[in-house]
Amino acid sequence: MRTSQTGLRASATKASANAMYGDQPARALKMAGLRPTKSRGQNFLVQQSVADQIVSAAEISAGDAVVEIGPGLGILTERIISAGPRRLTLVELDARLAAVLTARFGGDDRVKLLKRDFLKVTRSEFGDERLKVIGNLPFSVAAGILRQLCDYRESVVRMVLMFQREVGERIRALPGSRNFGSLSVFSSLYWRIMGHFRVAAGSFYPRPKVDAEVLIMEPRVELDFNGTEEADVRATIRAAFSAPRKTIRNSLAGGLGVDSDRIEAALEMAEIDPLLRPARLDCPRLVALARILRPATSLLYRA
Repeated sequence: MRTSQTGLRASATKASANAMYGDQPARALKMAGLRPTKSRGQNFLVQQSVADQIVSAAEISAGDAVVEIGPGLGILTERIISAGPRRLTLVELDARLAAVLTARFGGDDRVKLLKRDFLKVTRSEFGDERLKVIGNLPFSVAAGILRQLCDYRESVVRMVLMFQREVGERIRALPGSRNFGSLSVFSSLYWRIMGHFRVAAGSFYPRPKVDAEVLIMEPRVELDFNGTEEADVRATIRAAFSAPRKTIRNSLAGGLGVDSDRIEAALEMAEIDPLLRPARLDCPRLVALARILRPATSLLYRA
Protein backbone atom coordinates (compact mmCIF):
# COMPACT_ATOMS: atom_id res chain seq x y z
CA MET A 1 0.00 0.00 0.00
CA ARG A 2 1.43 3.33 -1.08
CA THR A 3 1.60 6.19 1.42
CA SER A 4 0.83 9.65 0.01
CA GLN A 5 3.29 12.52 0.31
CA THR A 6 0.58 14.51 2.10
CA GLY A 7 0.18 11.75 4.67
CA LEU A 8 3.92 11.59 5.21
CA ARG A 9 4.15 15.34 5.69
CA ALA A 10 1.24 15.27 8.17
CA SER A 11 2.83 12.45 10.14
CA ALA A 12 6.17 14.24 10.17
CA THR A 13 4.51 17.47 11.32
CA LYS A 14 2.69 15.66 14.13
CA ALA A 15 5.88 13.87 15.20
CA SER A 16 7.76 17.16 15.16
CA ALA A 17 5.08 18.83 17.29
CA ASN A 18 5.05 15.99 19.80
CA ALA A 19 8.84 16.10 20.04
CA MET A 20 8.71 19.84 20.69
CA TYR A 21 6.16 19.50 23.48
CA GLY A 22 8.14 16.68 25.09
CA ASP A 23 11.76 17.71 24.50
CA GLN A 24 11.49 21.47 24.06
CA PRO A 25 8.88 22.67 26.56
CA ALA A 26 10.41 26.14 26.83
CA ARG A 27 9.91 26.65 23.09
CA ALA A 28 6.43 25.15 23.18
CA LEU A 29 5.40 27.38 26.07
CA LYS A 30 6.81 30.47 24.35
CA MET A 31 4.98 29.69 21.12
CA ALA A 32 1.76 29.36 23.09
CA GLY A 33 2.43 32.60 24.97
CA LEU A 34 2.77 30.77 28.28
CA ARG A 35 5.07 31.05 31.26
CA PRO A 36 5.18 28.45 34.05
CA THR A 37 3.29 29.66 37.11
CA LYS A 38 5.18 29.02 40.33
CA SER A 39 2.08 29.49 42.52
CA ARG A 40 0.44 26.57 40.71
CA GLY A 41 3.49 24.36 40.96
CA GLN A 42 3.86 24.10 37.19
CA ASN A 43 6.90 21.93 36.52
CA PHE A 44 6.52 20.13 33.21
CA LEU A 45 7.85 16.62 32.81
CA VAL A 46 10.29 16.45 29.88
CA GLN A 47 12.00 13.09 30.38
CA GLN A 48 10.46 10.77 27.79
CA SER A 49 11.55 7.56 29.51
CA VAL A 50 9.87 8.64 32.75
CA ALA A 51 6.66 9.41 30.87
CA ASP A 52 6.79 5.93 29.34
CA GLN A 53 7.36 4.36 32.76
CA ILE A 54 4.41 6.21 34.32
CA VAL A 55 1.92 5.22 31.63
CA SER A 56 3.23 1.65 31.55
CA ALA A 57 2.64 1.41 35.31
CA ALA A 58 -1.03 2.27 34.81
CA GLU A 59 -1.49 -0.94 32.78
CA ILE A 60 -4.01 0.65 30.42
CA SER A 61 -6.11 -1.64 28.24
CA ALA A 62 -8.64 -1.05 25.47
CA GLY A 63 -11.70 -0.93 27.70
CA ASP A 64 -10.32 1.46 30.30
CA ALA A 65 -11.62 4.86 31.32
CA VAL A 66 -8.68 7.04 32.33
CA VAL A 67 -8.49 10.37 34.17
CA GLU A 68 -5.36 12.49 33.88
CA ILE A 69 -4.94 15.25 36.45
CA GLY A 70 -2.90 18.25 35.37
CA PRO A 71 -1.88 17.13 31.86
CA GLY A 72 0.04 20.35 31.17
CA LEU A 73 1.50 20.19 27.66
CA GLY A 74 0.41 16.58 27.16
CA ILE A 75 3.58 14.48 27.42
CA LEU A 76 1.67 11.82 29.37
CA THR A 77 -1.55 12.41 27.43
CA GLU A 78 -0.11 11.34 24.09
CA ARG A 79 1.20 8.11 25.62
CA ILE A 80 -2.11 7.39 27.35
CA ILE A 81 -3.90 7.80 24.01
CA SER A 82 -1.37 5.51 22.32
CA ALA A 83 -2.18 2.85 24.95
CA GLY A 84 -5.71 2.76 23.53
CA PRO A 85 -8.16 3.55 26.35
CA ARG A 86 -11.85 3.74 25.57
CA ARG A 87 -12.14 7.13 27.23
CA LEU A 88 -9.74 9.77 28.57
CA THR A 89 -10.78 12.72 30.72
CA LEU A 90 -8.24 15.51 31.13
CA VAL A 91 -8.59 17.86 34.10
CA GLU A 92 -6.61 21.07 33.60
CA LEU A 93 -7.07 24.24 35.65
CA ASP A 94 -4.92 26.59 33.53
CA ALA A 95 -7.04 27.94 30.67
CA ARG A 96 -3.94 28.59 28.54
CA LEU A 97 -2.77 25.00 28.86
CA ALA A 98 -6.31 23.81 28.23
CA ALA A 99 -6.20 25.63 24.88
CA VAL A 100 -2.95 23.85 23.98
CA LEU A 101 -4.49 20.49 24.91
CA THR A 102 -7.60 21.22 22.85
CA ALA A 103 -5.44 22.05 19.83
CA ARG A 104 -3.44 18.84 20.24
CA PHE A 105 -6.09 16.31 21.23
CA GLY A 106 -9.47 17.93 20.59
CA GLY A 107 -9.99 15.93 17.41
CA ASP A 108 -10.00 12.62 19.27
CA ASP A 109 -13.55 11.59 20.22
CA ARG A 110 -12.24 9.58 23.18
CA VAL A 111 -10.82 12.69 24.85
CA LYS A 112 -12.86 14.97 27.10
CA LEU A 113 -11.35 18.10 28.65
CA LEU A 114 -12.55 19.59 31.94
CA LYS A 115 -11.20 23.12 32.40
CA ARG A 116 -11.49 22.88 36.16
CA ASP A 117 -9.69 22.66 39.45
CA PHE A 118 -9.68 18.93 40.26
CA LEU A 119 -10.56 19.76 43.87
CA LYS A 120 -13.87 21.18 42.59
CA VAL A 121 -14.70 18.38 40.16
CA THR A 122 -17.51 16.05 41.26
CA ARG A 123 -17.38 12.30 40.86
CA SER A 124 -20.44 12.36 38.57
CA GLU A 125 -18.47 14.26 35.92
CA PHE A 126 -16.47 11.09 35.21
CA GLY A 127 -19.57 8.94 34.66
CA ASP A 128 -20.27 5.62 36.34
CA GLU A 129 -17.12 3.87 35.10
CA ARG A 130 -14.25 2.40 37.06
CA LEU A 131 -11.27 4.69 36.57
CA LYS A 132 -7.53 4.57 36.20
CA VAL A 133 -6.01 7.84 37.39
CA ILE A 134 -2.70 9.29 36.23
CA GLY A 135 -1.18 12.61 37.18
CA ASN A 136 1.91 14.73 37.59
CA LEU A 137 0.37 16.53 40.54
CA PRO A 138 1.19 20.15 41.37
CA PHE A 139 3.35 19.93 44.48
CA SER A 140 1.36 22.63 46.28
CA VAL A 141 -1.98 20.76 46.23
CA ALA A 142 -0.93 17.12 45.79
CA ALA A 143 -1.91 16.03 49.31
CA GLY A 144 -5.33 17.64 48.92
CA ILE A 145 -5.90 15.86 45.61
CA LEU A 146 -5.01 12.54 47.20
CA ARG A 147 -7.49 13.15 50.02
CA GLN A 148 -10.21 13.87 47.46
CA LEU A 149 -9.35 10.68 45.61
CA CYS A 150 -9.96 8.80 48.86
CA ASP A 151 -13.62 9.77 48.42
CA TYR A 152 -13.51 8.24 44.90
CA ARG A 153 -11.95 5.00 46.13
CA GLU A 154 -14.83 2.74 45.08
CA SER A 155 -14.60 4.10 41.54
CA VAL A 156 -10.83 3.75 41.12
CA VAL A 157 -9.04 0.65 39.85
CA ARG A 158 -5.47 1.93 39.88
CA MET A 159 -3.60 5.23 40.32
CA VAL A 160 -0.16 6.32 39.17
CA LEU A 161 0.57 9.69 40.73
CA MET A 162 3.67 11.84 40.95
CA PHE A 163 4.36 13.79 44.14
CA GLN A 164 7.18 15.86 45.57
CA ARG A 165 9.60 13.24 46.90
CA GLU A 166 9.10 14.21 50.54
CA VAL A 167 5.31 13.89 50.18
CA GLY A 168 5.65 10.52 48.45
CA GLU A 169 7.83 9.26 51.28
CA ARG A 170 5.28 10.43 53.84
CA ILE A 171 2.43 8.71 52.02
CA ARG A 172 4.16 5.32 52.00
CA ALA A 173 5.85 5.64 55.41
CA LEU A 174 5.40 2.82 57.95
CA PRO A 175 4.48 3.22 61.65
CA GLY A 176 7.46 4.20 63.78
CA SER A 177 9.43 5.65 60.88
CA ARG A 178 10.58 9.27 60.73
CA ASN A 179 8.11 10.27 58.00
CA PHE A 180 5.03 8.54 59.43
CA GLY A 181 2.16 10.94 60.10
CA SER A 182 -1.49 11.68 59.41
CA LEU A 183 -0.99 11.59 55.63
CA SER A 184 0.57 8.12 55.96
CA VAL A 185 -2.40 6.89 57.99
CA PHE A 186 -5.08 8.41 55.78
CA SER A 187 -3.40 6.95 52.69
CA SER A 188 -3.01 3.45 54.13
CA LEU A 189 -6.65 3.43 55.25
CA TYR A 190 -7.78 3.58 51.63
CA TRP A 191 -4.88 2.49 49.39
CA ARG A 192 -2.21 -0.16 48.95
CA ILE A 193 1.15 0.96 47.59
CA MET A 194 1.98 -1.41 44.73
CA GLY A 195 5.29 0.22 43.83
CA HIS A 196 7.18 3.49 43.65
CA PHE A 197 10.12 5.07 41.83
CA ARG A 198 12.08 8.28 42.08
CA VAL A 199 12.16 10.98 39.40
CA ALA A 200 15.15 13.32 39.38
CA ALA A 201 14.55 17.08 39.47
CA GLY A 202 16.34 17.39 36.11
CA SER A 203 13.42 15.54 34.48
CA PHE A 204 11.29 18.70 34.68
CA TYR A 205 11.13 22.18 33.18
CA PRO A 206 11.56 24.48 34.97
CA ARG A 207 13.72 22.37 37.23
CA PRO A 208 12.30 22.18 40.79
CA LYS A 209 14.51 22.30 43.85
CA VAL A 210 13.60 18.74 44.88
CA ASP A 211 13.17 15.33 43.28
CA ALA A 212 9.77 13.75 42.73
CA GLU A 213 8.40 10.31 43.45
CA VAL A 214 5.81 8.27 41.56
CA LEU A 215 3.50 6.04 43.58
CA ILE A 216 1.50 3.19 42.10
CA MET A 217 -1.61 2.66 44.21
CA GLU A 218 -4.68 0.43 44.27
CA PRO A 219 -7.73 0.71 46.51
CA ARG A 220 -7.97 -1.55 49.53
CA VAL A 221 -10.60 -4.21 48.92
CA GLU A 222 -11.83 -4.07 52.50
CA LEU A 223 -11.60 -1.09 54.84
CA ASP A 224 -10.91 -1.34 58.58
CA PHE A 225 -14.11 0.61 59.35
CA ASN A 226 -17.65 0.93 58.04
CA GLY A 227 -19.30 3.98 56.56
CA THR A 228 -20.94 5.11 59.79
CA GLU A 229 -17.54 5.16 61.52
CA GLU A 230 -15.57 6.98 58.82
CA ALA A 231 -16.00 10.55 60.08
CA ASP A 232 -15.04 9.51 63.60
CA VAL A 233 -11.95 7.63 62.40
CA ARG A 234 -10.84 10.69 60.47
CA ALA A 235 -11.46 12.95 63.46
CA THR A 236 -9.41 10.70 65.73
CA ILE A 237 -6.50 10.56 63.27
CA ARG A 238 -6.48 14.33 62.80
CA ALA A 239 -6.50 14.85 66.57
CA ALA A 240 -3.84 12.20 67.20
CA PHE A 241 -1.40 13.90 64.82
CA SER A 242 -2.37 17.47 65.67
CA ALA A 243 0.73 17.64 67.90
CA PRO A 244 2.86 14.69 66.74
CA ARG A 245 5.74 15.41 69.13
CA LYS A 246 3.45 15.17 72.12
CA THR A 247 2.21 11.95 73.69
CA ILE A 248 -0.90 10.37 72.20
CA ARG A 249 -2.82 11.33 75.37
CA ASN A 250 -1.96 15.01 75.09
CA SER A 251 -2.41 15.14 71.31
CA LEU A 252 -5.90 13.66 71.53
CA ALA A 253 -6.91 15.80 74.48
CA GLY A 254 -5.85 18.99 72.70
CA GLY A 255 -7.08 17.92 69.26
CA LEU A 256 -10.52 16.81 70.41
CA GLY A 257 -10.92 19.30 73.25
CA VAL A 258 -11.64 16.42 75.65
CA ASP A 259 -10.50 16.07 79.26
CA SER A 260 -7.17 14.21 79.44
CA ASP A 261 -8.53 11.81 82.09
CA ARG A 262 -11.24 10.71 79.69
CA ILE A 263 -8.65 10.27 76.94
CA GLU A 264 -6.45 8.21 79.25
CA ALA A 265 -9.39 5.94 80.11
CA ALA A 266 -10.07 5.39 76.42
CA LEU A 267 -6.40 4.59 75.78
CA GLU A 268 -6.46 2.08 78.62
CA MET A 269 -9.49 0.37 77.07
CA ALA A 270 -7.63 0.23 73.73
CA GLU A 271 -4.54 -1.13 75.51
CA ILE A 272 -2.42 1.79 74.29
CA ASP A 273 0.31 3.36 76.41
CA PRO A 274 -0.76 7.01 76.91
CA LEU A 275 2.89 8.09 76.76
CA LEU A 276 3.45 6.75 73.25
CA ARG A 277 4.02 9.17 70.40
CA PRO A 278 1.24 9.05 67.74
CA ALA A 279 3.71 7.80 65.09
CA ARG A 280 4.06 4.51 66.99
CA LEU A 281 0.44 3.54 66.30
CA ASP A 282 -0.64 1.66 63.18
CA CYS A 283 -4.02 1.96 61.42
CA PRO A 284 -5.84 -0.93 63.16
CA ARG A 285 -5.00 0.44 66.62
CA LEU A 286 -6.08 3.95 65.64
CA VAL A 287 -9.36 2.63 64.24
CA ALA A 288 -9.98 0.64 67.44
CA LEU A 289 -9.28 3.78 69.46
CA ALA A 290 -11.67 5.78 67.27
CA ARG A 291 -14.47 3.35 68.10
CA ILE A 292 -13.90 3.85 71.82
CA LEU A 293 -13.70 7.63 71.43
CA ARG A 294 -16.67 7.76 69.09
CA PRO A 295 -19.07 9.55 71.45
CA ALA A 296 -16.55 12.39 71.76
CA THR A 297 -15.78 12.63 68.06
CA SER A 298 -19.45 12.38 67.08
CA LEU A 299 -20.30 15.28 69.38
CA LEU A 300 -17.41 17.19 67.83
CA TYR A 301 -18.84 16.68 64.34
CA ARG A 302 -22.35 17.69 65.41
CA ALA A 303 -21.08 20.89 67.00
